[in-house]
Amino acid sequence: MTDTIRIATRKSPLALWQAEHVAAALQRHHPHLTVTLYPLSTEGDRILDKSLAKIGGKGLFIKELEIAIQDGRADIAVHSMKDVPAQMPDGFMLAAIMDREDPRDAFVSTNFSRFDELPHGARLGTSSLRRQSQLLAQRPDLEVVALRGNVGTRLSRIDEGFCDAAILAAAGLKRLGLTERIREYLSVEQCLPAVGQGAVGIECREGDEKIAGLLRALGDTTTTLCVESERAFAAGLGASCQSPVAAHAMIAAETLTLRARVVSPDGSKLVAAELEGRSDAAEAIGTALAQQALAQGADQILAALQD
Repeated sequence: MTDTIRIATRKSPLALWQAEHVAAALQRHHPHLTVTLYPLSTEGDRILDKSLAKIGGKGLFIKELEIAIQDGRADIAVHSMKDVPAQMPDGFMLAAIMDREDPRDAFVSTNFSRFDELPHGARLGTSSLRRQSQLLAQRPDLEVVALRGNVGTRLSRIDEGFCDAAILAAAGLKRLGLTERIREYLSVEQCLPAVGQGAVGIECREGDEKIAGLLRALGDTTTTLCVESERAFAAGLGASCQSPVAAHAMIAAETLTLRARVVSPDGSKLVAAELEGRSDAAEAIGTALAQQALAQGADQILAALQD
């Protein structure tokens, strides 16, 4: 009897690309499998007139997918790892994190070629506090305007003149065949990426060893260690996916280097920290760096967001 795996996914073109990418990888590793998609509209997709911070954060993109798994309508869910909360909810686990695409942020504009070319007072589109805070730290004169919706919607808003430029994830643009829209790749020095940015994760029921066993072949060891370290940093801060927190890990010769920033939304206060160690201690490095950042004042920046 042919086994079937049902993938819960959001309906956006990028989410469907990711789900189809996972489906193809599953069938490549397990030719006997039948893989089907179960597209859903999430609350995060439906509410576009408010910032994510005000309606509950990026976890709103995955709640309905988890309910579908819980109800037995789906077996797994595919997520952008930057949307996955640092603490997984009870009853669920991340079974695999796939090879990472370009984690950098991309500058997109119809009139300007580089971020540094933006004139005084230019309107910059983003709904990410992480992007907003880091870029305002460099250019406090900019006017940041909320830009929500799927990639196509955001590109249309830029083309319509809603903003002079916007910052989007390079990975999403590349995956959708929209690389030509990237005017400039922001360096990690300019804008440190979000926790898990560029990586695709696959979630299933905790303890479902049959499904987890099938998914294991899709995981990438280097990406998994890097993302685990980044997520441990966020968890150590008690940060959410929508906090102005950035963390990016890289591995070279079995040494993991984790860089992190916590920045106030207006860019006026910035805590930067870095730590390296053996790659097999990825989570411990993330946890230790969180303590270092808290000691430098990250706790005060995060506490001010609750006021």
